[in-house]
Amino acid sequence: MKFMLLVYAEADAWEAEARKLAMKESVALCYELDAEGEYCSAAPLQPVTTSVSVRVREGEAFITDGPFAETTEHLGGYFLVDVKNREAAIAVARRIPGARVGTVEVRPVVELTDLPESKS
Repeated sequence: MKFMLLVYAEADAWEAEARKLAMKESVALCYELDAEGEYCSAAPLQPVTTSVSVRVREGEAFITDGPFAETTEHLGGYFLVDVKNREAAIAVARRIPGARVGTVEVRPVVELTDLPESKS
């Protein structure tokens, strides 16, 4: 069963050196998950200042700078894992460095069978 682990934190949650260490820990976690057959994908995101939000209402697109919601915590990255159940996904989320300074949302993925294969 696939789960998306969404990592949220405040933009200034990490000091520069701590961020570098957390990134190394996250990469190591990806290799551990891969060895366990549970890794699908993971990536940090660029800062929220680089994002735009797109809404289409009655056929008209509205594009605004920044995230959709005004919040102190922002989506900073994700892990996509394939584990046996929700408890296993929570166990992985507890290992993500970002959980120490922010929040990791654990959400099951709806797997559709009629989508094109990923090329990445």
